Amino acid sequence: MNQYYLIAQLPSLDIASETTALPITEERFYELCRSNLGKRAWNALKGLALVPNRQNKKSGYSFIDKWNKWEKNFRLALAGVRAEKMKKPYEGETGEISSELLQTVRQAAEMEDPLEAERYLTRVRLDFLETLRPADPFSETMLFYYALKLKLILRIQQFDRSKGQNAYRKIYGSIMYGGDQEVKE
Repeated sequence: MNQYYLIAQLPSLDIASETTALPITEERFYELCRSNLGKRAWNALKGLALVPNRQNKKSGYSFIDKWNKWEKNFRLALAGVRAEKMKKPYEGETGEISSELLQTVRQAAEMEDPLEAERYLTRVRLDFLETLRPADPFSETMLFYYALKLKLILRIQQFDRSKGQNAYRKIYGSIMYGGDQEVKE
């Protein structure tokens, strides 16, 4: 295993943000990992996603399991609060939701600008991820941390206000008027 070599050559993501170019692509990161990790770690890494699986299947790595549990509870809280805001019943799973997490999600749901709300939610995710940052900078766990951070930064960089508004108008128009009719301002 060449994970020490691999981690030593990865560029830092600490200064990366939603407005700066990333120093590495996701494809390049996975290419480097594929040739430098053992089978177990590689399989765990390539299965890592921002959306946890619904079956709560354990990964064999406590870092990944903690992330998946938190993200699932975060999404459940968000679904419940959004349903509440729309005055719709929420009959989904409730999860383990702390009052702090519920407050955070409510704050996002009250934001007028959906793009700002998504940016806020991504920052919350990045903040939680930082609490999981491993002490050993050359561990397999550091690669899982790096992969999630890379995915979160890439996700927020993909948001585009005009594309979002166009998509919203199209979806809203199809709901209100049927078909492909778009709602104008």
